[in-house]
Amino acid sequence: MCAVVRLDALELPPTFSEVVGLTDERRRDVEAFRCLLVRANQQMNLVGDSTLEQFWVRHFVDSAQLLWFSPTSTVWADLGSGAGLPGLILAILLKGRPGSTVHLIESMTKRCRFLSEVVQALDLPAVVHNGRAEALKLNVEMVTARACAPLERLLGYAQPYFARGARGLFLKGADVDSEIAQARKSWGFAFEATISLSDPRGRLLFIEELRHA
Repeated sequence: MCAVVRLDALELPPTFSEVVGLTDERRRDVEAFRCLLVRANQQMNLVGDSTLEQFWVRHFVDSAQLLWFSPTSTVWADLGSGAGLPGLILAILLKGRPGSTVHLIESMTKRCRFLSEVVQALDLPAVVHNGRAEALKLNVEMVTARACAPLERLLGYAQPYFARGARGLFLKGADVDSEIAQARKSWGFAFEATISLSDPRGRLLFIEELRHA
């Protein structure tokens, strides 16, 4: 059994749950996903075992804050989705919202099987794509990624989505400044970096107007 973990003790904006759509029903879906992730992690290396002990901070809040910063976006692409973070969390929170779709893009087949299992089990508004992100032709509002690749390479994966009108909202760590400087050698873009709600050392990187340098 997976014990229920509460958000009450976390220092979050008072309207966080309301804005991101964490109803009681969605909370139960998140718990179900967490249990599926714990089970699958015993067979494959999806996330570090130690991070599961802080699931609601390390994984849920880190992922859900994308909707806090972009609450009107309903069509997302999650590049290198892996364990479904942030994509499956987004799909859970967007469940029932008209027009919502989260594209979970992953090149490893066994991880896609896990993603598909969760999507089916929880009846989520998500589509699993077993392939390379840069090879797909998808129209989305927002492209995101977490622990996928350094920014310079990540923007190469995301460029086809930007070309079709998407914007980017990426979860990055404390070395984001050096990643931006390196990416500037190959890409031009407008950006804004915001302090993460899950870890003050992390940043949410909002990017638009992507072009080759």
